[in-house]
Amino acid sequence: MSIDTLPPLRAVIAAHELSARKALGQNFLLDLNLTAKIARQAGDLTGCDVLEIGPGPGGLTRGLLAEGARHVLAIEKDPRCIPALEEIAAAYPGRLTIIEGDALKTDPLQHLTPPIRVAANLPYNVGTELLVRWLTPDSWPPYWQSLTLMFQREVAERIVATPGSKAYGRLALLAQWRTDARIVMHLPPEAFSPPPKVSSAVVHLTALPQPRYPAQPKLLERTVAMAFNQRRKMLRAALKGLAPDIEDRLIASGIQPTDRAETIGLEQFCALARTLES
Repeated sequence: MSIDTLPPLRAVIAAHELSARKALGQNFLLDLNLTAKIARQAGDLTGCDVLEIGPGPGGLTRGLLAEGARHVLAIEKDPRCIPALEEIAAAYPGRLTIIEGDALKTDPLQHLTPPIRVAANLPYNVGTELLVRWLTPDSWPPYWQSLTLMFQREVAERIVATPGSKAYGRLALLAQWRTDARIVMHLPPEAFSPPPKVSSAVVHLTALPQPRYPAQPKLLERTVAMAFNQRRKMLRAALKGLAPDIEDRLIASGIQPTDRAETIGLEQFCALARTLES
């Protein structure tokens, strides 16, 4: 079954000689039924603009457009993929804008009109950095309503992890501070070309109207990054560089200085970040 009148992705990849490049973190998802399913996990796209990072040959792009996205902005670093994406743009006149460039250095907002959703099979080498940027703007709510993102399964599990679990850390705290995050799909390695060595998962994050607890984003990010950089250390040692009186601040936040980061919940980390504002 085809989602549109364009050729199958294998034919597109062959026609444009698009072998996936490890240096760009590329693993192409070739099943258009799967890409359409991922697009549906982004919610009702009718009347929405969608930001897509790393579209590659455009499998998910086609799914987003077929599912009714008003407009898709696709940012692609690999110039080899641009002709394939231009074929999609011709099939959906006026609904796909392609930018050749680095997503970490591109401001998408001049090309997007709210409401905005983000949906992407993120390149593995920039996925975490992009997620942290989307989660930590100074003002909230953000420009996007939701993020529907594919990661290595291990990263996806870190985003939804709970205190005390092995996967719990910085990503869980930043994601759960300002969003509702859940894993909505699992994908085996053989769904991709070339097959990665690990399984993948799609995470859907819905922006909350306001953070669960007040905290200054950059301070919270710095605090949790330091705390989990040395997971086995007591927090008074891991965080000693934050403030000379860190033990007093930990106690004021309801945290024992001898506690370790993986046992501390979001509310306490936010309270600690607030003590560092003064």
